[in-house]
Amino acid sequence: MKITCAAVRNFSSRPEPIFDLMVDAAGFPACFDGYGLIPAIRSIRLAEPLAVGVVRHIYNADNSVLNERVTVVDKPHRHAYILSGFQAPFSWLVRQGEADWRLSEKSGGTEVSWTYEFTLTSALVFPLCFLLLKFFMQQAMQRCLANMDQVCSNKNTD
Repeated sequence: MKITCAAVRNFSSRPEPIFDLMVDAAGFPACFDGYGLIPAIRSIRLAEPLAVGVVRHIYNADNSVLNERVTVVDKPHRHAYILSGFQAPFSWLVRQGEADWRLSEKSGGTEVSWTYEFTLTSALVFPLCFLLLKFFMQQAMQRCLANMDQVCSNKNTD
């Protein structure tokens, strides 16, 4: 059983700086500040340059460490990865998350669509996961996009 979360935002920036920020191990963590039960990202570490198959390590504010295996890098249009390595109690609920970022240039800016499809450990955990993911995670994603928009807008005015 799966639950999908989605966040969409229209940026005034072109796709390239948005894409650069969303894959920037140094800059992106400041944008993902979490929400409620979803922790902020403290740092991201890569063992090698970003490419399909590369694993990024995500260090969260709750001291958990997650793994992102990159599945798509199509600059500046799309970036996707599989998130795994959840720790208890979240690992009792969710096996993995498949993230997909899509950037579409529109007149005057870029539409950013970010989806997560979470695979649950059991249908029995659906009610709890629905609340956790559809409320907390989706809000965290929306806040992240707003923070990214602010960073990109500030770069356009510099």
